Amino acid sequence: MFKKTALLGVILAAIAASVNQAQALTLEEARALARENLPSWQAVKKKVEAADASYRATLGAYLPSLDASAQTERNFRSGGDYSTKGYGATLSYDLYDPRRKPKRDIAELNLETQQEELKKNLLELDYRVKVAFYTALAQKDILDQNRIQLKDAEKDYEVAEGRRKLGAARLSEALQASVRREQARFNVVQAEGNLNKTLSELFSLIGIPYENSGKTETPEGKLPAGDVLPAWKMLNGAVLTRPEIRQMEIALETAKKNLSLFRADFYPTLSANLSYGRSDAGTLGARMDEDKSAGATVSWNIFELGKFYRKQSAGIEVGVSAENIKEMKRQLLLDCRKAWEDLATAVKNSAVADEQLRQASQNYEQAFGEYKVGAGDILSLVQAESLLAGAREQLVSAQLNVALARALLEKISGKSL
Repeated sequence: MFKKTALLGVILAAIAASVNQAQALTLEEARALARENLPSWQAVKKKVEAADASYRATLGAYLPSLDASAQTERNFRSGGDYSTKGYGATLSYDLYDPRRKPKRDIAELNLETQQEELKKNLLELDYRVKVAFYTALAQKDILDQNRIQLKDAEKDYEVAEGRRKLGAARLSEALQASVRREQARFNVVQAEGNLNKTLSELFSLIGIPYENSGKTETPEGKLPAGDVLPAWKMLNGAVLTRPEIRQMEIALETAKKNLSLFRADFYPTLSANLSYGRSDAGTLGARMDEDKSAGATVSWNIFELGKFYRKQSAGIEVGVSAENIKEMKRQLLLDCRKAWEDLATAVKNSAVADEQLRQASQNYEQAFGEYKVGAGDILSLVQAESLLAGAREQLVSAQLNVALARALLEKISGKSL
């Protein structure tokens, strides 16, 4: 019985540990959660749905329209009261309207614009998630490095304190090592705060409450490494397919459709209608009065001064849209080139930081060994340990800069690297 109880306790403890243990959160999972939970992304998706509904509504201009009416009326006269009732229906159809096709085309272009806006927001959303995710990974690495730094500082203090007790070192040496240890402890606390702040931003993006950030799930992985730069020609071609450029091209097409819409003011419209009406009044006895009609209407504005200038203005807007396309391409190519140069610089700095960490580690080991045997001084040891701590953080920062520069280049070019 005791063995069964103990076994049950072990099982329950394992279940509780598995429940309380934070789950690993990958970058792809974070991106999927952000697309599902971020309100700004959902708002852009709803705009696409609204534009689609507006486009479908323009189909009504190609279909007939049916109106129905009914009325009842009570009249009070000196000769006697009587009631009047009436019913009517009208079927109308635009046989020719030069405005309806440009309007439908413009609505379709507006829908495509919103679809490209959705693509643009997706690139921006993925970039924001990558920045927050990579920053969180870097802050975790910095926290780990600061904890290693604290262990090194404690080791230096123990050696200095031990040598002081043996009379081989002064009290000032132990105090200097103690100050450095407390500084290392301060850096750990600061790194923990920075990590929590970064996690709050990441979990806000993916829709996890702040109080649960880092408890239910935690980002796992390594900062993406790689010293191979993407080919500039490939990026040069990819950036020209950005959603912004397509939106500018759609704006040019819309301007042309607006010109067609204003040209429609110079053409007539033709419509036909069928109507039926019936009235039943008390003054008619038992008789009903019916009215049936069929007709066609031609409407044509012969002269209106404003339509000439509206047509001229629409023609100028076509030229403006064409120039905007050129400017957008110029700006995106420039931004892409600058991002490529930033990535190249970050890759070089990462290599330099890696070499600096190797030399700082060797310098610290040498200084620690010399001080331990009494051949070195505490200032050299503390300085070597401080330089090593700085080199560790600098390497993590350099790796983060590579990851962020690559993420920015992916966003600008619209291509996964």
